[in-house]
Amino acid sequence: MDQLKRQAAARALDEVRDGMQLGLGTGSTAKHFIELLGERVAAGLNVIGVPTSEATRADAERCGVPLTTLDEIDHLDLTVDGADEIDPQLNLIKGGGGALLREKIVAAASDRMIVIADDTKWVPTLGRFPLPVEVIPFGLGATRRAIEKAFAQCGVSGQMAVRKAKDGHVFVTDGGHWIVDAQLGRIADPASLAKALSAIPGVVEHGLFIGLASSAVLAGGDGIRVIERR
Repeated sequence: MDQLKRQAAARALDEVRDGMQLGLGTGSTAKHFIELLGERVAAGLNVIGVPTSEATRADAERCGVPLTTLDEIDHLDLTVDGADEIDPQLNLIKGGGGALLREKIVAAASDRMIVIADDTKWVPTLGRFPLPVEVIPFGLGATRRAIEKAFAQCGVSGQMAVRKAKDGHVFVTDGGHWIVDAQLGRIADPASLAKALSAIPGVVEHGLFIGLASSAVLAGGDGIRVIERR
């Protein structure tokens, strides 16, 4: 599986050109991309990146990739990031690594977004992977009730749980927020659900990435597939 992720990352690297401003994703597949990008930078490639998490910042610094921020530049040419699920319309569920807010800010600031993954992430309908919803801790009970109401309006339901870190304490994002993971099973209309969740006070962001991915690079036993958004 790790080898497939690296193959997808290598294919995405073919899209990187000298002088590009890049969004650098978070997660195990994006980490492969950063390592391969660092090799190209060491060989003379001139790029600059915006990391989507503190973990990615540390990886990029370790690999010698120059970094900047969205306060210092006005747009990104390309973002390369992983995903937890990808559907045939290239809608995504992201946020398994907890960086969904920064990932979405960076993706939205980019001319193009390439999603890299092994082909197990390709699904006919989103929802098998738990949907992360990033929330403010204050008023969590009220926010959860509003989320449940939004789920009902959009025809989905499932168990919700506040994400825990490996040490058993509540997982805290880089922005200081909490994440509620919702086991929904199947999301028939992800665009409507995304809109409903975004309207809830207390919801900072959610893991539905609608219309942001330009293409997906999927690596499997039969090789690389590249799917372009219609």
